[in-house]
Amino acid sequence: MCRSIKTLRPPATPEATDDDMRAAALQYVRKVSGFRAPAAHNREVFDQAVDDITAATAHLLAHLEVRGRK
Repeated sequence: MCRSIKTLRPPATPEATDDDMRAAALQYVRKVSGFRAPAAHNREVFDQAVDDITAATAHLLAHLEVRGRK
């Protein structure tokens, strides 16, 4: 997968920011689509995918139960 995506859950990252989540989502969409930057006719769907994955990441991190953490 994409090696530049870092782990965002605690304790690896004490508190992931919106920017951290968006950067990870962007890297994921770039990897999956094969485009570093989409052509104009694909920009809307590319940006929507980044938004959707950012939201899914925020939801995941907000609801994970990390055991052994105080």
